[in-house]
Amino acid sequence: MSLKILVAEDEEITLKHLRHSLEKEGFAVTCVNNGADALDKLGGEEFDILVADIKMPKMDGITLLENVKEKYPGVEVIIITGFGSIESAVNAMKRGATDYITKPFNLDELNLKINKIREKKTLEKENLALKASLNPPSPPLASAGDLPWREKGGPWGDLPFVAKSKSVQRVVEIIASITGSDCNVLLTGESGVGKGLVAKIVHYTGLRKDKPFLAINCAIFTEELLASELFGHERGAFTGAVATKQGLIEIANKGTIFLDEIAEMPPNLQAKLLKVIEDKEFLRVGGTRTIKVDVRFIAATNQNIKTLVSGGRFREDLYYRLNVMDIYIPPLRERKRDILPLSEHFLEKHARKSGKKITGFAEETIEMLMTYGFPGNVRELENIIERAVILERTSTITPESLPQSIKLYQIETINPQNIRTLDEIDREYAEKVLEFAEDNKSKAAELLGISRTSLWRILKK
Repeated sequence: MSLKILVAEDEEITLKHLRHSLEKEGFAVTCVNNGADALDKLGGEEFDILVADIKMPKMDGITLLENVKEKYPGVEVIIITGFGSIESAVNAMKRGATDYITKPFNLDELNLKINKIREKKTLEKENLALKASLNPPSPPLASAGDLPWREKGGPWGDLPFVAKSKSVQRVVEIIASITGSDCNVLLTGESGVGKGLVAKIVHYTGLRKDKPFLAINCAIFTEELLASELFGHERGAFTGAVATKQGLIEIANKGTIFLDEIAEMPPNLQAKLLKVIEDKEFLRVGGTRTIKVDVRFIAATNQNIKTLVSGGRFREDLYYRLNVMDIYIPPLRERKRDILPLSEHFLEKHARKSGKKITGFAEETIEMLMTYGFPGNVRELENIIERAVILERTSTITPESLPQSIKLYQIETINPQNIRTLDEIDREYAEKVLEFAEDNKSKAAELLGISRTSLWRILKK
């Protein structure tokens, strides 16, 4: 199992050494140089491990740790402490850190700690998969807690997918038409439109709904590790293969595998996957015994896969095997009627989590949301609403709680009624940060990354 690791460290040399060492071990590594950027990254991508220094600008490691444990409890955190400070390390462990290392640290020691986490996560995933095969979970249709607004009276009851716009109603109709089929499905659409949710709906409304549903992102693994994850391996097949391991295809027998970012799959693995689909059999990595399986495949990509096929980057025969039924999920900017019900759902969800009594949106807020382009689609919308809930002090979401990107977008689209000077925007944002810092100008200036004098000048303007 490969891991996706986020490193937050403000010392550039240390950051470069960490990236080089971890990528050498086969991990997918993303680096940032402060705690605030780390939290933003976690809001937009999924990571397995966060390696964070305690002393960083904008947000220190302990504050970052507390935020991660609250919002992303599945992320394991390794804290870097300076000068062998045991006290700060103990404090971090009490607040939920998985482990710690002290500066100056040994890279082999860090790799050892990360590999222990990998073993733990691999074991947890295999246990979950085994439980799923023995006791299939209830389909998401039965659980309304974390699902978007539902279309009443749909083809199979309450559908956990916003379907007010005609383009998404078409998606609903296609899913309804294949509930009695067992065909492979190819999902296309931009990042953040909800391909993962549609994959679950297709599985849990289909013939295999009582069998395992397992998912894997093909973009985050090296070729060797992706082969091991999908097909499993025999003991001694490669360095580190100390025991025989079942792959997801074997574990998901009789069920469904969701292959996200299928276009990123290396050519050699495309050929092996094609054999599984055609012959319903495969060999583990390093194995000689043929294993028979019966698996349905749902694949997804945000790329133009036809272009990849014509350019020789994706196998044409595999494309046709996966594309028995294709479902295109339109971006949010093309289905404006879905923005408000989605926003209301996310508001209810995050207001409940935060314990705030926020019941709706100001009229101007709705207007700004409806005219925004949402390059990040539904995922971006949820992040915007979650952020607004955290910042809002009234009972309705006001424009002041929306991100700067949305406010600037109103200017870019040249709406004369919304035009404000840059000084007004700077002052408004500075006042918001100052309020957050409880009128501590030094702290507010530090959060903004400017001097106290510069903050004073902005407020004076």
